[in-house]
Amino acid sequence: MTLFKRAKAAQSAPSAPTNQASLAELALFTIHDGVIITDAAGTIRYINPAALSMLDLKSINNAIGFDYAILLKIEAKEGRELPDAENLLYQAMRTGQPLDGYQASLIVGNSAKRLPIAISVIPAAANNRIITFRNITRELAEEGEQTEFISTASHEMRTPVASIEGYLSLALNPQTATIDERARGYLESAHAAAKHLGHLFQDLLDVTKLDDGRIRPQFVPVELVGLVKQIADSFIVAANQAGLKYQFGARDNSPAAPAHHLDQVVYGFVDVNFMREIISNLVENAIKYTPEGGAIYVNVRGDGDRALINVTDTGIGISADDISHIFQKFYRADNSDTRTVGGTGLGLYLVKQRVEAMGGRVWAESGFGEGSTFFVSLPRITSAEYEKRMIAVRNANMVKQGGLQ
Repeated sequence: MTLFKRAKAAQSAPSAPTNQASLAELALFTIHDGVIITDAAGTIRYINPAALSMLDLKSINNAIGFDYAILLKIEAKEGRELPDAENLLYQAMRTGQPLDGYQASLIVGNSAKRLPIAISVIPAAANNRIITFRNITRELAEEGEQTEFISTASHEMRTPVASIEGYLSLALNPQTATIDERARGYLESAHAAAKHLGHLFQDLLDVTKLDDGRIRPQFVPVELVGLVKQIADSFIVAANQAGLKYQFGARDNSPAAPAHHLDQVVYGFVDVNFMREIISNLVENAIKYTPEGGAIYVNVRGDGDRALINVTDTGIGISADDISHIFQKFYRADNSDTRTVGGTGLGLYLVKQRVEAMGGRVWAESGFGEGSTFFVSLPRITSAEYEKRMIAVRNANMVKQGGLQ
């Protein structure tokens, strides 16, 4: 008896199944999420009814024994074709690494229909892979309504907050106002709060612009070691003022590693403004959460067809309970060490959002009191591909400047 017939029989049987295998089969048969199990080579060994329905397959025979990539075809969630280097599903299946909630657009069968889905990959025993995917149409609609409200509210509130900040600045300026020391203390606190509120609204606008599709990555070929170093080095003064050691190009992410500026050349195809936001947020966080006398290490290296960036600190670290939530919107770890550090709870969400928009992945490794390392993995391109793309960029610039007709 096939799995589907056993599950259907179990579903219609007068008494519920009692053994674990039957319960598992019944669950897989009835859930709304698509489930596919493959071997290490990506060959489909099992598929549930929900997956068959979403993929518009008429029979299990149209799936078992086929390569998952033939049937589970995806695009970027904005409808852009995904090369292998940017396809996180492909990367997870190839490397055997887990993937959680990757949003993409499912190409349904041979039709023009597209279905927004969230995909997860779980490595299993015997080098098998379990792929789960669910329809997130309703979730995206609800998020869209929330995003529109947040964007509108943030935009409307920025003007009065800017006015408050401006008037407080005038009140604190000895050339425009005379106040006693007690009043100055009150006004300085109010000014700091107004600036914090202004940063919050700006972060909200930055997040919602990508969420609702108003901005998209503008990809250009870059040499990543030089770009990341330029961005990270701009925080040397801030690190020194905080009493921290700063080092770029350590051989590894160990705090004990000697200074070593990399001579490795690593090329990528990225949005430079996104990269600036990503590295800036990670280094700023490292500075904020590292006590005086600590150190910050930034590194870039090639890892096969990926470029791997790490920002390491010797700071307060992140607890096991918090680390799985830190990239969520508005999430902030709540303990005695973090309550004194200001923040909007949007910085790491923005980092994750920007990284994934460029086909990358971000994660953290840490322990409370043991420092933290944030990793950013991005698609890497070869030197030949870099030169090819640079020629295309130069030609496009010449056209814009009227150099070519």
